[in-house]
Amino acid sequence: MSAPVSFSLVLGGGGLKGLAHIGVLRALEERGLEPTLVAGVSIGSLIAASWAAGTPVQELEDRALALVRRDIFRIAHLDMALRRMLSPAVYRHDPLDRILAELIGDVTFRDLRRRLLVTTVDINSGRQILWGLPGLDHVPVADAVFASCSLPGILPPREVGGHVCVDGAVGENLPVEAAAAVGDGPVVAVDLSSGSAARTGVERTGFAATYSRGLEIVMGRLVEHTLHEWTRPPMVLVRPSVERISMFTFNRTPYLIAEGYRATLDALDRLPGPLDTLEPGIHPRREVTVSIDQARCVGCGLCAAQYPAIFRMGPAGKAEVMMARHLWSPLGDQAVRTCPSEAISAEERLPVAHPLAG
Repeated sequence: MSAPVSFSLVLGGGGLKGLAHIGVLRALEERGLEPTLVAGVSIGSLIAASWAAGTPVQELEDRALALVRRDIFRIAHLDMALRRMLSPAVYRHDPLDRILAELIGDVTFRDLRRRLLVTTVDINSGRQILWGLPGLDHVPVADAVFASCSLPGILPPREVGGHVCVDGAVGENLPVEAAAAVGDGPVVAVDLSSGSAARTGVERTGFAATYSRGLEIVMGRLVEHTLHEWTRPPMVLVRPSVERISMFTFNRTPYLIAEGYRATLDALDRLPGPLDTLEPGIHPRREVTVSIDQARCVGCGLCAAQYPAIFRMGPAGKAEVMMARHLWSPLGDQAVRTCPSEAISAEERLPVAHPLAG
């Protein structure tokens, strides 16, 4: 029997879309892959901490399927009536505290069965704090997770170890750098950000939808910035197709879990070999053909400025592709999304079956 592969699992933030992480854990479990470190932010920290505390994946799934809005979001009427603009948040803290007590209990990071990092941001200093590191592992896990889920204005901040902390996604929505620095082996990162996905009519759907859409855009940009020049260690980037789902949607849980499961297995199946044999960089990679619709191109030059190895400006003032065929990681699509007129496309080149194959 081969020795277990050492790797870190990073579960990103994304509101209720983070229930997809349960499907990710299910897929890894089926493949016999257990991370030696799990790092989470926002709802990713909740799923990660529950798993690290020993909650079975099936129980996480059952609880997620039974979850309704009132289980998490109850308006803080009294605070808002008495304190008005000084109220710390729109929603009360006790529903989430109740869930954390049931899933995690009254334990510190030192008591956990598995190694865990939870990302928060000190709201006063602006510093990122990684609970679970040596010297930062004496605090209650539930408090650190609550803080990591505390979207400013939505849920109140939480004092943890003398720091008043909020959602770690404010600083980093996919804490891969921390996991790489602390963990061993490759990183499996689950990114739920979808700021680049086109939407329509957001401005007509109220405060919550507008606010969450703004957060999605910020989170997506943070992730792209972090991963732009990633080389080491090897990373498997899992991106479930959840870009059309709102952060605060409660009626898509079965799909979210199933999509996390599907996307993880798909990413693993596309790898050229086992996790511990991967080359540096981001995986899985695919061969694509890049093209530009000259009728759509407005000649803004943004693609050539940001991706000079792929695009250049031609003599007619329109963008041109310098080399059409590329081996792209999941980040390659950023070059497509750069274009404000949607003139760039990348078509995946699928393997061609041999004509004599059965």
